Amino acid sequence: MTFEQQVVLVSGAGRGLGAAIARAFVENGAQVVVNYRRSEEKAKALVEDLGQRAVAIQADVADPIQARRLVNAAAEHFGHHITTVINNAIGDFSFNGDAREKIQTIGWDDFAGQIDVALRGALNLIQAAAPAMEAAGYGRIVNVGTNLFQNPVVPYHDYTAAKAALLSLTRTAAADLGPSGITVNMVSGGLLRTTDASAATPDAIFDLIAQSTPLRQVTTPAQFADAVLFFASPWSRAVTGQNLVVDGGLVRD
Repeated sequence: MTFEQQVVLVSGAGRGLGAAIARAFVENGAQVVVNYRRSEEKAKALVEDLGQRAVAIQADVADPIQARRLVNAAAEHFGHHITTVINNAIGDFSFNGDAREKIQTIGWDDFAGQIDVALRGALNLIQAAAPAMEAAGYGRIVNVGTNLFQNPVVPYHDYTAAKAALLSLTRTAAADLGPSGITVNMVSGGLLRTTDASAATPDAIFDLIAQSTPLRQVTTPAQFADAVLFFASPWSRAVTGQNLVVDGGLVRD
């Protein structure tokens, strides 16, 4: 299915990486749902900039009722069911290693907060969107992960654990949904320059990461979005259950 035929739902798209992904899809001809939880002003400003191929819809995807309402509202707005889901939403987080709790002190509530959005939110959207995808015999689901699985250089214990669980869901969902023509993949980035969440990261950290990559640069949200588009494109039709690391070559295993 070409991008022009797709209705794409991007969770957590009011700002940061989600906004970059939503923009990339619209620029390639897709119709896009910009989901947001609290970033109403930014989400609506993004949609105004993107034009009629985008709509902003509020929902907390961690709530299954709201997730179903989101999917139904999107289908009603565009007159077509969701064909593509990008699970990008995360719990409130700031990418500043110096400010994060170490393993000796971090509480379970921090883990629960990240798991509730990243994992439960993805499950809710998959379950809400899958029936129409199965009926059509086509669907694309792309989950946003992290290279911290392979390279845990900062104490983002809660965030990394939630994304690791999301990788597991990616692979088990791929097995369940594959016979219905639905692919499920993950794109995992490193620190991105710059999103709302990474704005707190010191410049010295960005520079250190850049010097550690073969490309000598930190990946941008727009570059990350390119890889997401690949998994939603016709060229990925035989790829499912995979995790693609997009970080300028920092992690190579």
